[in-house]
Amino acid sequence: MRVFLRVVAVLLVLVIAAGIGGYFYAKPLLLTGTGYAAHNACAVTMVAGRDDPDTDLPPNPLVPYLTGYVNEAGRSATSQVLLSLATQKAWYTKGFGCTVAAERPSLTAATKVEGDLNPFSAAVRPEMTPQVTEAIARAFGDDLTNARKDSLGTRAVVVVRDGQLVGERYAPGFSVGTPQLGWSMAKSVTNLLVGRYALDGRVAVDESGLREDWTDERRTITVDQLMRMTSGLTWDETYALGTPITQMLYAEEDMAGYAAKQPLAHRPGTYQQYSSGSTNILCGVLSDLTDVADSDFPRRDLFTPLGLTSATWEVDAVGTPVCSSYLWATPREWAAIGQFALQDGEWAGDRLLPEGWMAQSTTPTTVARSEEEGYAAGWWTNTKADGSVLDPALPADAYWAQGHDGQRLYVVPSERLVVVRLGFTPEETDLRTERLVGDLVAAFKEG
Repeated sequence: MRVFLRVVAVLLVLVIAAGIGGYFYAKPLLLTGTGYAAHNACAVTMVAGRDDPDTDLPPNPLVPYLTGYVNEAGRSATSQVLLSLATQKAWYTKGFGCTVAAERPSLTAATKVEGDLNPFSAAVRPEMTPQVTEAIARAFGDDLTNARKDSLGTRAVVVVRDGQLVGERYAPGFSVGTPQLGWSMAKSVTNLLVGRYALDGRVAVDESGLREDWTDERRTITVDQLMRMTSGLTWDETYALGTPITQMLYAEEDMAGYAAKQPLAHRPGTYQQYSSGSTNILCGVLSDLTDVADSDFPRRDLFTPLGLTSATWEVDAVGTPVCSSYLWATPREWAAIGQFALQDGEWAGDRLLPEGWMAQSTTPTTVARSEEEGYAAGWWTNTKADGSVLDPALPADAYWAQGHDGQRLYVVPSERLVVVRLGFTPEETDLRTERLVGDLVAAFKEG
């Protein structure tokens, strides 16, 4: 019996050791899940003002094991696995959204933004033509079964033509005033921030020597290469165990600093690879150029002149905006951003971007090798580097911002058209957005 008990004890120790070892092996991935959930719960509740954050969690085997709570009085949200493992916390700060960090970040007061300069903020709901109504209905999946419509997950569509609101619809639980997360559409808005600084002469697209710690060949990386994802820095955008993107978003206080530490995998300017790290490095560079608190420069330099009162660019633990991923805005504010791009930076009688900035920014990238067909300087374009059209369903001159889970902002200069589609679509492959834009173009030609 003693021998048997000793064997059982040894086996129990081995099982416990294996469990502990397995936990520490899987901890980075678990932290990704709890970090995502904590940030989501905090932001959906306190930035978007909704009470259903679980509906924004993607299908994942980890989700049933997540526990957590939102502390609105304490302006925070907590998530963990099985009550105590891999605990992550997100802290809310007015004007700067939610930050995943061990401690609440110390941030200055946010600049107050007035809405007078945004022509869409107080516009009346448009009377839509039958053709526009039908096109938007298809984008919402009105012709689908309820299950397929739910899977499509369209939450908002806004259409602007000739600077006028001509189409608009929202899903139940969402309204004209509900901020929605654009995910990587923030990268395109970062391009506009760079343009603001280029207009003032504070930065140039061909400028290099961007960081003091880049003393090797990385010192040759330019602003334009960061926007076009051709910096050559080692990166992996896969959301998996131990990849740079998950480490950066859920385990690093200084996201720009972490991304900047990556070694070169390719000579700068020769290889295009999608990288959220590159965009965050760029916002770190911009924050170093400001004469205000690092967290506040998007509000002062972009939200204020455009009148984006609800827009919130969330920050990391050191206060730098997470320019790759975390910009919230109402659908009409996203439309205003698209209209600003369509007008090449002219707004309310003022020029806010260098003349020709959008033509330059939407010129396809030419490199020896590319993983991202059609990606330009923060915007996706419908023209390849060789001049051919990428998607024949869209006008050749169309360009767009796009983000995780089905976020899209289309700009079609030839049709004087801006189209916003926001939603939660983690699984459907056809967002119906190309058809939406095509149907609208056809409708306006007929009209």
